[in-house]
Amino acid sequence: MAIGALLLAGCGDPASQDGEVAVDPANPLEMAARERGVVRPEAATPVGVFERIHDLGRDAMCVVPDGPEKWRFAITASYGTGLSCAARGTMVRDGDGWRMRFANANADGCEALVREQDDELQLPGSLPPQCARLCPERASLAGLRLPRASWSAADARDLRIADRQGNMQRPCGG
Repeated sequence: MAIGALLLAGCGDPASQDGEVAVDPANPLEMAARERGVVRPEAATPVGVFERIHDLGRDAMCVVPDGPEKWRFAITASYGTGLSCAARGTMVRDGDGWRMRFANANADGCEALVREQDDELQLPGSLPPQCARLCPERASLAGLRLPRASWSAADARDLRIADRQGNMQRPCGG
């Protein structure tokens, strides 16, 4: 009986003794899952797709690499038929979040610090006055929350977003 107990004790995974499961990043299945964006990569970057579909339309954002520790993005938020916000810009790491710098010509100086919490990107509840021109009428990107749909740069490049005229485009695709 003592030998059987010793044999069973030897079958345990040494990495799981502290409750953590070791992940082999060289495992082909793990590599394929990370390449497709099914599994979150170790490095925390904003790369990927954030998207929410709701009664008034679709809010979406794509983020792709644009140099070392720099990313570019495109975002749209729908507030019903004919009322939406659309913006583009760049992002850089800022503490535990990312600083979004909007490149829209009519919004010089518009910046926002965004955070990802529980796989959801969260824009601040209030934005600088320069950001008011990103959206028509009373619409705003302030407080927008977008769940992460993918960690894949390929998915981000392929994301299709309608422009203000309703034409579908791939704003992160090139």
